[in-house]
Amino acid sequence: MSSTSAEPPRPHGYGSTSGLIVDNLSKSYEGVTALKNVSIDVAPGQFVTIIGPSGCGKSSLLRTIAGLEDYDSGTLSVFGEGVKVAQQHKSIGYVPQSLALLPWRTVLENVALPLQLGQRSELSAQYRDPVEILRSFGLGDAVDRYPAELSGGMRQRVAIARAFVLSPSVLLMDEPFSSLDELTSEVLRHELLTLWQDNRTTVLFVTHSVSEAVLLSDVVIVMSGAPGVIHEVIPVDLPRPRDDLVELTDGFRNLETRVRLALRSTGARNNE
Repeated sequence: MSSTSAEPPRPHGYGSTSGLIVDNLSKSYEGVTALKNVSIDVAPGQFVTIIGPSGCGKSSLLRTIAGLEDYDSGTLSVFGEGVKVAQQHKSIGYVPQSLALLPWRTVLENVALPLQLGQRSELSAQYRDPVEILRSFGLGDAVDRYPAELSGGMRQRVAIARAFVLSPSVLLMDEPFSSLDELTSEVLRHELLTLWQDNRTTVLFVTHSVSEAVLLSDVVIVMSGAPGVIHEVIPVDLPRPRDDLVELTDGFRNLETRVRLALRSTGARNNE
């Protein structure tokens, strides 16, 4: 993913004083409480990461915010709009763990799919040209290829590009690099960092990687499970813009240690 010199399109709701607000949200599955009184406030242009043990409800929370699942109580708003209205405005981008690329469609056709699915009146006026965004992701030469012809890292870039094409107000990313080898994951997380620092989309990100959480985030939220609750909120006071050298600093290592200790206090083993 490469940066561009042009001013990036601003998402629907840009300039609002409220970003993503989750207030006292609870959710259950067949009588079993999965999330209990979860409150999160992601300011406009902020990158917030959720980390916690498996089964603590991280993915359930993201699917609920995306409007893919219902919840029992509490409120959700995206730049002052309810989730259903935000869905109509295409204000929520979602990158799931499974990439959900259509194998019979080319790279360009996959990335353009959100533009084709929505009514034109429902689309943000700031949607981005699919070819342009693929070039910014380093995929300009792959627009006519099919997913099966791409490496895992390239397929992941396509999935992220598809989420960016509508310039969403909020981008939800559920462990997007978890299926990749460590070397490819490291490359992509630095590419995502560069892209985000150029665009400043409001992001809620889920990971199991402590170093990934600290590198990318303004705030790390540690969750504990059974049921899923907010255990600790850790501000990441590292300067921006960041690059790979930040991982060599004492400040970075101290934050990693703090996140690992918070995870340990939930009963989870340290995540690498």
